[in-house]
Amino acid sequence: MLDFLTANMAIVICFIIGVALLVAEVFMPGFGVAGISGIVLEVVSIVLTYLRYGGLAALGVAIVALAVIGISISVSLRSATKGRLSKSAIILNASETSDAGYNATADMDVFLGREGETVTILRPTGMAEFDGVKLNVVADGEYIPKGTQVRVQRVEGARVVVRRIAPKV
Repeated sequence: MLDFLTANMAIVICFIIGVALLVAEVFMPGFGVAGISGIVLEVVSIVLTYLRYGGLAALGVAIVALAVIGISISVSLRSATKGRLSKSAIILNASETSDAGYNATADMDVFLGREGETVTILRPTGMAEFDGVKLNVVADGEYIPKGTQVRVQRVEGARVVVRRIAPKV
């Protein structure tokens, strides 16, 4: 067994380091040097096996490589979510919740039903002023000239939709 390992040390080292680099790539943003290097090392181990032992052995190494990579990545991802790895510094456990004061968009529902005046032309987007507050607004399907009275019809996240108010007679 020792003779087999020493005779095939290059194949074994390429295989093990390739798997380790591919597992490390899972935890890195994007696809970069670790992933490409891991793939190259796995291909080198398969090619070295082919050159030394033939196509059937290379096919066996390829199947084993795919299986080991799949199992290693799934075990490391499971460990990252529920195991020891989830408590390490490599995994971000902090979250930004609305209870802690983090909001993706400002709550614009307070402007629902308010009346104001357009500051710019709305075709269909522009600016309008409501009680001294200027907002980016969207006209509800029509061109609205500057200085026209508008009412907030609906709020869709950060999108404030307005409609022209008919002039009072």
